[in-house]
Amino acid sequence: MPPTVSIILPVFNEAGFIDACLASLEAQDYAGSIQIVVADGGSTDGTRRLIEARHNRGAVVLIDNPRRRQWAGLNLAAAAASGEILVRVDGHSTYAPDYVSRSVDALENTEATAVGGRMIPASDTPVGSAIVSAMASPWAVGPARYRHQDHPSFVDTVYLGAFRKADFERLGGYRDLPGVAEDADLYYRWRTQGARVLLDPSIGSTYQPRDSWRALTRQYFRYGWGKADMLYANRMLPSLRPLAPLALVVGLTMGALVAVTTSLRWPFLAVLALWITVLLRVAAGAGGGPSHRGRTLLATALMQLSYGAGLLGGILRGPGPRRHLQS
Repeated sequence: MPPTVSIILPVFNEAGFIDACLASLEAQDYAGSIQIVVADGGSTDGTRRLIEARHNRGAVVLIDNPRRRQWAGLNLAAAAASGEILVRVDGHSTYAPDYVSRSVDALENTEATAVGGRMIPASDTPVGSAIVSAMASPWAVGPARYRHQDHPSFVDTVYLGAFRKADFERLGGYRDLPGVAEDADLYYRWRTQGARVLLDPSIGSTYQPRDSWRALTRQYFRYGWGKADMLYANRMLPSLRPLAPLALVVGLTMGALVAVTTSLRWPFLAVLALWITVLLRVAAGAGGGPSHRGRTLLATALMQLSYGAGLLGGILRGPGPRRHLQS
């Protein structure tokens, strides 16, 4: 008999995406039992009403997440879950009909403790499409394999993921980190214990990126801030990838300070020229017309600067009261 599955979904103000997300989850072809547990962080945009309609007909289990934070919602949903396997999903994505069945198959037939697929973004808005083009370039978002790799292998992290509830509980669940690095932190902690994380690109989903520059900037700033949380909690970064946007922000800032306080301008100009070269390379590979390429360049610049500024700000803030956690 196939293992029972609980899909855990934290949400907050996802009215524009939640119906498509839940519809794709209800359409899964998995032969075993599936439970969908949604933890709502007090949505005010109609998200809860949409979820309640499904809850009232028994399609989902709806619980409250009074702390609003994503890690808290995931832990609450996991605690309420009855399945042997937890499939962690996100409200900004939709899922292939075989998403759950392929996740379970990968868990059952490999040595992996956790499995997941790639992040495949898609959008039909001008801003969203530019973000999609930027996310497709390693020059914009780095070489993380969960973004670009097209074959299965063991990796450091995956997009979202699935794992056995017993393993999740033994690890202690998601940690109370102030930022939004709960997935990378979870997989890092597992890997330090000798567990393996499998990327299987056949585990298919489609991610809807932010559709405004402000939302994109805030999102990537929080990503960087989250990596600072991980640095203080684990005393090291999960990989060297975050150092690139950090070096960019530090290089531009220090170069500007040197240029202002002395007559030495070449350090700032050198960093700026190198960065502009990278931006132009991303834009050139984006395809489309000049306006799309320009938006892709802007998206890349905002993503890199926001991430680097968030990481630098989090480092300078120092360890908060929750950043010493070990497990």
